[in-house]
Amino acid sequence: MAITLSGDQAIPAPPLASRLTTAQVWGIVLLAPYLLVFLAFVVYPVCYGLWLARAPSNYVALYNDPIFARAAVNTLIFLVIGINIKMLIALFLSGFFAQQRTWIKWLSVIFILPWAVPSIPTILSVRFMLNPEWGIINHYIFAFTGDDGPNWLNDPTVALTMAIGVHIWKSLPFWTLILITGRLAIAQDLFEAAEVDGANWWQKFRFITWPSMQTLYVTCTLLSMIWTLGDFNSVYLLTGGGPADLTHVLSTLGIRYLRLDQLSLAMASIVCAMPFVLPLVYFMMKRLSR
Repeated sequence: MAITLSGDQAIPAPPLASRLTTAQVWGIVLLAPYLLVFLAFVVYPVCYGLWLARAPSNYVALYNDPIFARAAVNTLIFLVIGINIKMLIALFLSGFFAQQRTWIKWLSVIFILPWAVPSIPTILSVRFMLNPEWGIINHYIFAFTGDDGPNWLNDPTVALTMAIGVHIWKSLPFWTLILITGRLAIAQDLFEAAEVDGANWWQKFRFITWPSMQTLYVTCTLLSMIWTLGDFNSVYLLTGGGPADLTHVLSTLGIRYLRLDQLSLAMASIVCAMPFVLPLVYFMMKRLSR
């Protein structure tokens, strides 16, 4: 590149190295390893997975697989029903735990334990408790009624409901804490003025709490849906996709294809989750931009 002065006279531009300060050069040098790690462990695996899933025959095979259709329906049920139930419970529990009472503070410590403990031991413990032969739940059913308890994970509807329940139980404390933070950010003068005007708890929630937390609540719901699409612990550790592969979601369906040594189908099933993810990301970023 050259800088033209007049006529044919030109002064060549200095090299890039001479235009960078010493701090900038060291910044590039120190940043280079992180960039290489990002390219090797993030960009390359994603591009390689998309390359494996590029063949149209993979999506034809998925379309003809009845387990894929059931997994897509289960994923929608998880997102539409499970996530909204979880966020509604978190919204009202945030009001309960926001109270300034000593016993509520101690109860909140117990409440947060399912989220703080790792997923594998907690979900597997629930699976052991639901065992029809030696699980503690059926043991107490037999002790009080004299009848054998149901086979909880043998019915697809019950098994999927249990998986949704475990997901709610495991992640509910995190979202409750986020919504508690939103409640504590509301000015207390508004509630004091409402009490002077004779407002009840529902009116205070409707006209003060909800308008102040609406953006936070919707954003958390969208973010929870995005995270849940990539979460396979609640289903895979509890039901393993059974019975008869009828409780799979898209995230666990990829693991099933991997176990069957069908890598291209596994990648294609993950790509099929993009129509669920992209609209959620779009609406979330649109709300945040406001």
